[in-house]
Amino acid sequence: MIGAIAGDIIGSVYEFNDIKTTDFPLFGPGCGFTDDSVHTVALADSILSGTDYTGKLKEYYAYYPHAGYGGMFRRWVSSPKTAPYNSFGNGSAMRVSPVGYAFSTLDEVLRQAEASAAVTHNHPEGIKGAQATAAAIFLARQGASKDEIREYVENVFAYDLSEPLESIREWYRFDETCQGTVPQAIIAFLESEDCESAVRNAVSLGGDSDTLACITGGIAQAFYGGVPKDITEKALELLDDRLRGITVTFMDRFCPGWLTA
Repeated sequence: MIGAIAGDIIGSVYEFNDIKTTDFPLFGPGCGFTDDSVHTVALADSILSGTDYTGKLKEYYAYYPHAGYGGMFRRWVSSPKTAPYNSFGNGSAMRVSPVGYAFSTLDEVLRQAEASAAVTHNHPEGIKGAQATAAAIFLARQGASKDEIREYVENVFAYDLSEPLESIREWYRFDETCQGTVPQAIIAFLESEDCESAVRNAVSLGGDSDTLACITGGIAQAFYGGVPKDITEKALELLDDRLRGITVTFMDRFCPGWLTA
């Protein structure tokens, strides 16, 4: 999941400042982790500790109440309510990368992706976005080709992955929905040459750049067998002790050799 966290941090300074090019400082001035990383680590902590997703999301909000959450999530997480709120926002997809790494069958990945989404994002599109992202990660780490990943996502989730980034970049604007984020993030991965170019592709679309790059980065890590050491080290440096500790523990358990990528 370090690829997702690195993507979030790299994209954080461009979320409301579209760059529309792949030529930009990788860790720009002022970059840092956002709610994407907080949610990702919360799910990783839930998996490691065997505790429920709802409790961990609320726990991590209490740790990081100013990480940049969406309004609907903030109202839910700061209330005593635990029922989901039928969201189809991209929050379900941005946090799901640990699921794609932690489970050993595609069926289990799909079940757990749905479970992790449905505690808040129980709208069919919210669940679909999480499942498509987690499935792409699982298939990538199992050695599937890009064509195989593209075909699976298109056939199972009915996302259109045919439009090239160059075309998307011309019209794409800020979109917080799964259906307006997940396909574009996957295309950014499909057109990449390595982890770094995948994240650069995602950020270059503009819009919700930290979430796009978070989703793309998680898939790219799985496909390319890790994240370059310099990017990993910088991303870890920009986390606090709590987030860094859970990230390292999760990666050590589910991604052996990750620090030597």
